[in-house]
Amino acid sequence: MKIGENKLCTSVRVALSLGMLAASTYGTTAFAQDAQPASNAAPEQAKSKTLDTVTVTGSLIRRVDVETASPVVTIDRAQIQATGKQTLGDLVQQLPAMTGGNVNPQVNNGGGTGGSSINLRGLGSNRTLILVDGQRLLSKDPNAIPADAIERIEVLPTGASATYGSDAIGGVVNFILRRNYQGATFTANVGQSDRNDGNQSGYTFTFGQSSDKGSLMAGINYNKQDGVLAANRDFSKHALTLSGSNVVVGGSSSTPVGRIQLPGTVADPAKGIQASRLAGQFGCGYVSLNSGGNSQVVNNANYHCYGNGDKYNYAAVNLIMTPQERTGGFINGDYHLGDHVTAYVDAIYQKTSSNAQLAPTVYGTASTGAVIDQNNAFNPFGVGFGANGNTLSSRLTSNGNRTAMNGSTDAQINTGFRGDFTAWGKNWNWDAGYNYGHQSVVKTVGGLVDGTLLYTGASTMGADGVATGSGCPSVVACQFNPFDINSPGSVAAIKAASVTAPSNLYTIEKTWHAGLSGELFSLPAGGVQLAVGAEYRTDYERSIPAPQLLLDPSTGNCVLGSQCLSAVQGGYSTKDVYAEAFIPLLAGLPGVQSLNLTIGDRYSKIQTFGSTNNFKFALEYKPFDDLLLRGTMEDVFRAPNLTELYSSGSDSPMIHTDPCTGFTGAPAGSPLALACQYVPTNGTFVNNSVASQTQAGTVTQGARVAGFPVKPEHGTSYDFGAVYSPSYVPGLSTTVDVWRVTLNDTITSVGLQSLLNLCAAGSTIYCQYIQRTPSGPNAGQLLQSTVEPTGNLGSISTSGIDWSANYKLPQFSFGQFNVGVNATYLKYYTQNTAPGVAGNITYQNAGRYLPGGSAQAAACPDNIGGCLFPRWRAQGYVDWQQGGWSAQWRMRWISGFTNGGAAGSVNDTQPNFEPGTILHYGSTMYNDVSLGYNIAPINTRVDFGVNNLFDKQPPMLYANNTINANTDPSDFDLMGRYFWARVTVKF
Repeated sequence: MKIGENKLCTSVRVALSLGMLAASTYGTTAFAQDAQPASNAAPEQAKSKTLDTVTVTGSLIRRVDVETASPVVTIDRAQIQATGKQTLGDLVQQLPAMTGGNVNPQVNNGGGTGGSSINLRGLGSNRTLILVDGQRLLSKDPNAIPADAIERIEVLPTGASATYGSDAIGGVVNFILRRNYQGATFTANVGQSDRNDGNQSGYTFTFGQSSDKGSLMAGINYNKQDGVLAANRDFSKHALTLSGSNVVVGGSSSTPVGRIQLPGTVADPAKGIQASRLAGQFGCGYVSLNSGGNSQVVNNANYHCYGNGDKYNYAAVNLIMTPQERTGGFINGDYHLGDHVTAYVDAIYQKTSSNAQLAPTVYGTASTGAVIDQNNAFNPFGVGFGANGNTLSSRLTSNGNRTAMNGSTDAQINTGFRGDFTAWGKNWNWDAGYNYGHQSVVKTVGGLVDGTLLYTGASTMGADGVATGSGCPSVVACQFNPFDINSPGSVAAIKAASVTAPSNLYTIEKTWHAGLSGELFSLPAGGVQLAVGAEYRTDYERSIPAPQLLLDPSTGNCVLGSQCLSAVQGGYSTKDVYAEAFIPLLAGLPGVQSLNLTIGDRYSKIQTFGSTNNFKFALEYKPFDDLLLRGTMEDVFRAPNLTELYSSGSDSPMIHTDPCTGFTGAPAGSPLALACQYVPTNGTFVNNSVASQTQAGTVTQGARVAGFPVKPEHGTSYDFGAVYSPSYVPGLSTTVDVWRVTLNDTITSVGLQSLLNLCAAGSTIYCQYIQRTPSGPNAGQLLQSTVEPTGNLGSISTSGIDWSANYKLPQFSFGQFNVGVNATYLKYYTQNTAPGVAGNITYQNAGRYLPGGSAQAAACPDNIGGCLFPRWRAQGYVDWQQGGWSAQWRMRWISGFTNGGAAGSVNDTQPNFEPGTILHYGSTMYNDVSLGYNIAPINTRVDFGVNNLFDKQPPMLYANNTINANTDPSDFDLMGRYFWARVTVKF
């Protein structure tokens, strides 16, 4: 253990001197016998909690029962605090029901926003609905919710569109706010990895006051997480590529020494003799500048054949933990206007600063659209580069690393009135309110270069060594030498052309909602309950990029040549009406303690997308007191979100194959001919991105921007399970649920690999989006103006089993123990890329890693350069409490998986690997421990913990398969052993 003399060291010493206290269980199912009030609650509070009806996530009916037909997993406040996590997203992502890839602060390339996504059942964060007290959270980012504002988290891992509307396909995560808090609390926490990096610190202050007229609670928070370079870990400091049985230290072909395509012929007679000898002199098609070489003389003394050793190691300057800083607060309260009417307000606010860091910007003919005149003073090759001519690629290291600094502001307020009344002797509750969400994101990119200020047109070299040209914007710009970007003149020109560019994204969601619930009439088995309501929601988004980042769709590029965007805006409205009825069918009979049926329906009318009606049926059956059998069937749907409709920007996808490789011609108008337009027919064509295993360039476009038809996706969700709490083993509860989700017409960005495959196989609607170089030495190579549109493509069917058990052991003289496990088994995850369409491919993803660039990974719901679907995920825990002491041991387990497949199969990842390569990975177990002590006389609690106690390292997936850190940052811990401490003082 290597803890330096810093805040963490000091805090730990203080913590140990005061005594330490750990928290209790983590991520367990909400069992009925655990629902009693805390022992230190006031008698009045305990009585209220026992008698009050509540609305459990997954239903709109108010009931006393904790266990219903919905398999809800609950994380309470003690469990949240036990992990030492400062953000809620990191906590929720560890649940076994989460799979298939998630964005989090460990994701640098494709992340860096400071946010975390939630991906239930591997169906994608867009198909998981995020609520705060039953109302939608606009940002869908749990990190935007102040952790101190939350009383508990309820996770419903099954579809619920009939209950909540669009998006609730994989499930629902409902963050329940704290209420009726009396007093004040101050908390300070720190953390650090055992490699003396990744420092974190945070502070919270919470205040609450309650009276007969109402209650008010408010809090402020601040936390900071330092970034960690990939160079600080052995597994990520190099871009490692698996080639056959050899691991090669690779990287990017866009290198500071340049990758220059040698000309076949030259148009300049003055340079013809020199150029005609190049092919025989070098014996290769691409060369790079030697260290210290003179770029103006093309010979072996100055240039050499480009090889793997020239690749640039971009990995070392990337991040495995992106830095972030958050400041926020919350306020919630209610005021009793009378005995039966209450005004309420719930508001949360979070301001986040974060950033990603990438290798220095790339410069070249393909990546930035550079055109180098054959008569440029620094061009020794006698031919032009770019504009269908020869290619050049280099990296402007003298300008420093690229950065993407994100400043986001999230605000959410839900306010209104609620109350109750009596009608026909029955009590009814009502609620009418307004939920407003606003997100503003300012993204400032740095380290980019304005290519228009790097002059590469015709120029002449003066006797003084200064290049001049009629088109030069300045003397400095004219001295840029694209064949030696590290020359003094090039460095000065690059510095002068360096630009920082901010862009803005605004999103607004407004929801008017009203609901009514109560008892209609009584049956012999109990009262029939009804909940009805209506919602009107509007969504709007606007993107305003910096002028230098404004995308030119004809070229797929922008002035700065990286992170290009389009200025787009749009929105739509949704009208919902819903009803849900709870019908107790039987009760108190032999073999039927209770039998209850729930029926629900929601009608949604979505502007420009038509209407949809979704039903829900749920059954609860208790044959005897210890056993509950339950089942739900619910229609699910999702309308396209604003990003899927109106976004447009540059992308850098990986691809594994090009159907035009070795093309020898095809009948005019045939699918293959359309896919291979401009490709030479002599059988020599090889896709440059495939051959070099580097990223291609494309443009992503939302459905509205691309002019591609899109409609809501739809499907069905099933869950059948049992809850068993044997009376002969007090304290034991166990649940098992078999679930299945089917989804059709999935809304997805049609990735480049799928685009090529579908067009060549006969789905010619996609061919219009493929753009290739029309002529010259690179005829047929994909152009950066190729479009990846968003549309309905594919279907998903997935099924599995959830199992949990919790046992609160009898009290021993040496303390109280509680043990448990929460696990998910993924039986299958079947993905059809285009069912019913030519070129459809069926993938069986369960137990597999889907590598970046593969067709199956291109359709991953949350594609961050690959995604993982292990068969098993599980959490286990052992808790102990004795007096003021407590301790906890948490275990997180991810089962083994495979990458690759038999030669020629759909899972064969060649050419990323040798054909037929199959890699097998073992399981991963993480152990987290915490310990602490309650110091009652001074109202202070001290916690200390270690996450990843045994410093388990992530599996090596190689840069062939992932764009982040040679591994999967979505599922595995990149930080290693991590220490944290917290002190809490109550006033």
